[in-house]
Amino acid sequence: MRLRSPGMFLLLLGALQATDIQEQEVRALVGSDVKLSCGFHERRAFDLDDLYVYWQISIMGHPTTVTYYLSGNSSAGLEDNRYRDRAWLVPESMKHGDFSLHLYNITPQDEQKFNCLVFRKSLQLKKILEVMVTLHVAANYSMPVVQVPSGLSEDEELTLTCTSMNGYPKPNVYWINKTDNSMLTEGLQNSTVFLNARGLYDVVSVLRIRRTPSVNVGCCIENVLLHQNLTGIGQAETPRATKPSNTGSHTSVHRKGHGTVLSALAVLGVVVVVAAAVGWVCRSRCPHGIHARCRPARPEQAFSGPPSPLHPHGGA
Repeated sequence: MRLRSPGMFLLLLGALQATDIQEQEVRALVGSDVKLSCGFHERRAFDLDDLYVYWQISIMGHPTTVTYYLSGNSSAGLEDNRYRDRAWLVPESMKHGDFSLHLYNITPQDEQKFNCLVFRKSLQLKKILEVMVTLHVAANYSMPVVQVPSGLSEDEELTLTCTSMNGYPKPNVYWINKTDNSMLTEGLQNSTVFLNARGLYDVVSVLRIRRTPSVNVGCCIENVLLHQNLTGIGQAETPRATKPSNTGSHTSVHRKGHGTVLSALAVLGVVVVVAAAVGWVCRSRCPHGIHARCRPARPEQAFSGPPSPLHPHGGA
């Protein structure tokens, strides 16, 4: 019997007796390539014309084919276009009992349970192997960046913002006091995790604390799958309270006041000198006291006196 329709083949799978299922877990980074193993531990020889190999995932409870091999015919991404040209089987390896699936350029959407089913046509479609591989996808978060505001007074609340991008899966986010490495209360922080256009997670976490003279905290982004813990540091120093410095103004005022006093003293000194000079002149010109009037001498009074006796023109 030759089966050409994968849908018809899937209907036959339900009628087959269940066998023991091998389970595996695999981790892969976004953008990398991965091999999902399915095979026998001991080396065997198989005829490709005797094999039916299926790799499936379950989407909303319905099996969806990733890729398959049917008696000499293979197809990549038959029912799910997400795996077109990204999922491959290697016929040469299948001859030796290795039915592994090769996935290229891993995306977050590849985090699935992949089911490998192998049947032998010569054994009336007996299922000879079933392996369930759980693929865990991860991506490294960027180093957290902590933004600390500046220019706040010491009485204001301090708000710190931590950002980290392009990680997978969802992280654990918490803040620590770097002074003693103690965790800060969750009530002080508000974290938002959301998917970006690449299907990866971005994180924004806001911490609100009361400003202290010295703030030294860390924002931690933990990727449990990768055993990764990244910490961004936020530090802030509150300037010491200082009294308004008016040294220059006080000095200027002091100098101005000093100059004013000197000017007043100089004027007062000039007045005293002038007064002393005036007094000295008065005393020198009015020796008889302040009540004596000083009048300038008239020239005619300087020649006053009895007339000189006149000699007669005649002889004595």
